[in-house]
Amino acid sequence: MKFLYDFAIFLASLFLPIVAIFNKKITLFVDGRKETFSKIEALKNEKVIWFHAASLGEFEQARPIIEELKKKTKKHKILVTFFSPSGYEIRKNYNLADVICYLPLDSKSNARKFVKTVNPELAVFIKYEFWPNLLNELKNKKVPTILVSGILREKQLFFKSYGGFMRKSLEAFHHFFVQDINSEKLLNSINFKNVTVAGDTRFDRVSKILEQDNTLDFINEFKDDKYTIVVGSTWQEDEELLVNYINNKATEDEKFIIAPHNIKNDAILELQKSIKKKTVLYSNVISSGAEKSKNLKDYQVFIIDTIGILTKIYAAADIAYVGGGLKTGLHNILEPATFGIPVVIGNKYEKFKEAVDLVKIGGCLSIKNQQEFTSTFINLKEDVNFRNLTGIINKKYIEDNLGATKLIMNYIKTKL
Repeated sequence: MKFLYDFAIFLASLFLPIVAIFNKKITLFVDGRKETFSKIEALKNEKVIWFHAASLGEFEQARPIIEELKKKTKKHKILVTFFSPSGYEIRKNYNLADVICYLPLDSKSNARKFVKTVNPELAVFIKYEFWPNLLNELKNKKVPTILVSGILREKQLFFKSYGGFMRKSLEAFHHFFVQDINSEKLLNSINFKNVTVAGDTRFDRVSKILEQDNTLDFINEFKDDKYTIVVGSTWQEDEELLVNYINNKATEDEKFIIAPHNIKNDAILELQKSIKKKTVLYSNVISSGAEKSKNLKDYQVFIIDTIGILTKIYAAADIAYVGGGLKTGLHNILEPATFGIPVVIGNKYEKFKEAVDLVKIGGCLSIKNQQEFTSTFINLKEDVNFRNLTGIINKKYIEDNLGATKLIMNYIKTKL
């Protein structure tokens, strides 16, 4: 099996540059990796702590630890690597990291060169990133390595009879900090006892959102103290349900702020065109002089065609809908939940522990079609007590799950 894995990595190195000719995301994936080894040269002979995240969501789990480390130590350099362009492109200028780059493809030669150059004092992998050649190299070099906010599932290769090479790669980890008891039991079942159920560091991250100033004057002007639904990280399938509701069921006293996942101009214009209510775009509001000519409170729908401000916008919401749960992959529900408001999602959320938990206890409401979408939104608007109680459940869930960062930091102190 290990031979097949290495052969697959070799084939990927050959064919990805060809695929990149026809796919912009793969182009970023391939071209970005051309810079990896030149970037990490800056870390030679430095004391390095290396964080690896698959994408943006996993980076958010690393972030509270990075922030704490920056408070505690000045002598260490922080390296952050990403597997996916969707993480790297958004966080490539993160100011608390000294070097940010793509993870090289997991060939033996790349792993050897990468670990030799960086020579980290500590390696931190996030959630479910397991690259056997890199892990084996870290093990050979005796580099302290931990997994943070880990999630293990029975279907993973580690727990199959033919997954021996992947199980062996787990020996690189000095400690596993996992999110739930099931992950601990699965690791125990293959004889890994160095496991702590610490929870998810994102709870610590989102709780700090409440400490910052979340005021956006243009959002307050648009909201005009009216009932407001914030719809975040939507895909086409989410937007179809939403637009149908806005056009056919929304009352005049109901406001909508939509922050789509895809903010390409053609997609935004198509969304705007499909909405029959008076709609304004963020890009038009902030363009030169435009903010003076637009009376935002007169609009019913505000489309946010930019990135980076959704978290603050959730602060203005009475309820939130988080996209991706109908097909493509659920986005972050903890950010709106921390504001103590109800959260509505699609019905494909079983891979997201926080969603499973919140649906079970009633803070998160799952829908699968237009009828459920419409009835849920009408119910939340009309039943104030139900809406308030649902939000309280979410807020308490966040508060009850704080503390993972502190547990992990206590361990890290023993390794540095």
